[in-house]
Amino acid sequence: MLVLQPARKRRQPSEGRIGLAIAGGGPIGGMYELGALRALDVAIEGLDLTKLEVYVGVSSGAFLAAGLANRLDTAEMCRIFITGDSDQVKFRPEMFLRPAFLEYARRAAALPRLAFDWWKDVLTDPTGSHLSELISRFGGVIPTGLFDNRGIERFLREVFTIRGRSNDFRELAAKLYVVAVDLDSGEAVRFGSPGWDDVSISRAVQASSALPGLYSPVDIRGHHFVDGALRRTMHASVVLDHGIDLMLGINPFVPFNASRGGRPPEGMDKLAQGGLPVVLSQTFRTILQSRMQVGLAKYAQQYPDTDQVVFEPNEDDGEMFFTNVFSYSSRQRVCEHAFHSTLADLRRRREQLGPVLARHGLRLRAEVLDDPSLSIMDGLGIAPRTTDATARLRVALDDVESIVKARRPNRRRAAAARRR
Repeated sequence: MLVLQPARKRRQPSEGRIGLAIAGGGPIGGMYELGALRALDVAIEGLDLTKLEVYVGVSSGAFLAAGLANRLDTAEMCRIFITGDSDQVKFRPEMFLRPAFLEYARRAAALPRLAFDWWKDVLTDPTGSHLSELISRFGGVIPTGLFDNRGIERFLREVFTIRGRSNDFRELAAKLYVVAVDLDSGEAVRFGSPGWDDVSISRAVQASSALPGLYSPVDIRGHHFVDGALRRTMHASVVLDHGIDLMLGINPFVPFNASRGGRPPEGMDKLAQGGLPVVLSQTFRTILQSRMQVGLAKYAQQYPDTDQVVFEPNEDDGEMFFTNVFSYSSRQRVCEHAFHSTLADLRRRREQLGPVLARHGLRLRAEVLDDPSLSIMDGLGIAPRTTDATARLRVALDDVESIVKARRPNRRRAAAARRR
């Protein structure tokens, strides 16, 4: 589903400043987002997702936003996460599901003391209501997360310290923000903003993706951070505040709507038959979608001179809804599904979307949209091998090219002002 909000007060001409906001969605949501990004990459001429003005990522979206801001294109990310053909790093899904043994041990170590204190209170005051306090008193020994996400940080640190990339927000050519929530205050923190830009990118992504219950909060400067989606779904306002001309957004989580033609798995007539996991999934997605809709409605009023385009799964998309969010074995299927769904959205809305993109120097490729045989695997191949030195040189040349392009509009505006 493509949500298009054209600018109500158009800035003429557009300076071609584009921002990207990517919501969270767990590992499978991230694979959906990668497929959607790959579709935009091949279907829109003039769009270079690695050279945008500003990026914001939340949870799994932070992985992708940080990669793109670091000149890691969609083809290479597909090689890393889907085909495994990358010569740079090797992705191992098990790093996301490693039990948090250290957290288990730390919590268990407090059990004897808690048990002793509780029995002492019971013996000294048998008539008290200590039995009713059993759950609250022993809640402190329950681990805050099932899995250890330190391996995620190590993996990203490796990715962002080779081939001319950087693990430092301040060294990137574009602005990158990774959003997490401070557990003790409930406030959102934008890593990459002043005061928080000295935190490494890999550490910020680890914090932003610490989904409560699955991963323990991440301690940074004595603050404990969890998943950034707790405050907002996509945090698109972070991008819009930069005065961009076009905002692209991707949100992989929408509630399932069987009345729109969606089909539950065989043997399931109603979602409640799927048990608690399905009920919670529908509830969670409904909350996220509701917040998205409210946010987009506000953004249309607050940022009237910015074109806004958001990509989401359709409400009848059972493929996305009923796929286990941690099913790494499904990542290629989901990525391919998102690729085709996004191309279908572009194809259906090309008449409305084409003029909007044209204002920013972009064009839909008809040869891509009208090719039913196209696959996300097309054009990937194996990337040419490069050394760290040649990769750094390519980044430096890209930076010079970006500076030259940025100065040309300024010269044209100055010349126009002199003529006036």
